[in-house]
Amino acid sequence: MSNSVKHQKNFMALPLNLLASTLAQFLNIYMLILFVRILLSWFPTINWYDPPFSILSQLTDPYLNLFRSFIPPLGGIDFSAIIAIFALQFGSQLIIALLGSMQQVF
Repeated sequence: MSNSVKHQKNFMALPLNLLASTLAQFLNIYMLILFVRILLSWFPTINWYDPPFSILSQLTDPYLNLFRSFIPPLGGIDFSAIIAIFALQFGSQLIIALLGSMQQVF
């Protein structure tokens, strides 16, 4: 393989590496925010309309509501949050694996 072909492959792999690492970091940060939101939900005295809790609620509720719409609470426990974290973890691993396989093509 010539040097120009190797250089071209490295040049094409760089944006995919950047995209994969940025996406992985974003998903890790969002999972951390989601985990904090779930932990804080165990404290009934928290007012979700007061800052900084309102920001946390605005960031996480749209995603959690996707799962709450078809997974009702059982015995007062919201299992939709656990499923939401598993789905986010699975999705992040899938996207990173797909980007990794695309990188091998280039």
